[in-house]
Amino acid sequence: MTLPTAWLPALAAFEAAARHQNFARAGQELHLTASAVSHHVRKLEGMLGVTLFQRHARGVELTVEGRQLADAASGALTDIHDVVRELSDARSERHLVRVTTMHSLAHTWVVPRLADFNAQHPRLRVRIDSETALSRFEEGGPDLGIRYGLGHWPGMTAHALMPDAMFPVASPRLPGVDEVRTPADIPRLPLVEDLARQSWPDWLRAADVHGATLDVRHSFSDTTNAMQAAVWGLGAALARERVCETFLADGSLLRLPGPALPTRYSYFVVYPSHRRLRTAARAFMDWLLTQPGRPAPTRVATKPPTL
Repeated sequence: MTLPTAWLPALAAFEAAARHQNFARAGQELHLTASAVSHHVRKLEGMLGVTLFQRHARGVELTVEGRQLADAASGALTDIHDVVRELSDARSERHLVRVTTMHSLAHTWVVPRLADFNAQHPRLRVRIDSETALSRFEEGGPDLGIRYGLGHWPGMTAHALMPDAMFPVASPRLPGVDEVRTPADIPRLPLVEDLARQSWPDWLRAADVHGATLDVRHSFSDTTNAMQAAVWGLGAALARERVCETFLADGSLLRLPGPALPTRYSYFVVYPSHRRLRTAARAFMDWLLTQPGRPAPTRVATKPPTL
């Protein structure tokens, strides 16, 4: 049976309304008014002879029949959209993967491993966005994201990438670092910190150090800056394992005595649930998920000048 072409605009409006559970937001996506979306939905209900939405004061809710049609329409339109996008992309775009993540992870974990990805997929290109405000997954935006959290983001599919842990580190040039023998000695050092939800008091409790007076000299909104401050000898830092591994590997930072405190959050690879991953993005995600157990490549340390 051939679907009448007159149904297509109504199906498109219905699919957007079902996905957003809101006529106004569907209209914004389709550049229509909310009343126009409602008109399309009622037209579709009339053609099918079933009610697709229950309408009430708080908004709209799919009926059983509406959910059945929404699942089919979403899958079909997503497949069509993805094929059209791949066919219309320029050659370079078909081989481009757009990734958004935190600057700290890009700088110290993703970039040091990219040579391995290039060796496995020499035709693919990677664009990394590490702006402070993480990019939204809109048309023309990123294919994938690496997020730090609990693994639940509305409308997103999340694959667990790796857990994390926190422990203290310092430059071998930091005055007094040679005298640190136990976790109780660390608060005698100047300290630096970032804006992580877990900080020095959390780690000290885990290390069974109580009543210490902390000398926090510098605070940074960006974790990379906190690590660089530690490299330059401004103080000991409470480092996330994944972010500091390259600094430990090249000897610019030393791990200080004490436990590794598991973080409440972990890293996840995410992408919009309604969007089928392009071939290039799928290859990059599959590669990412093989990386957590691989050590970061060692690089020659560039020693900071004496402070």
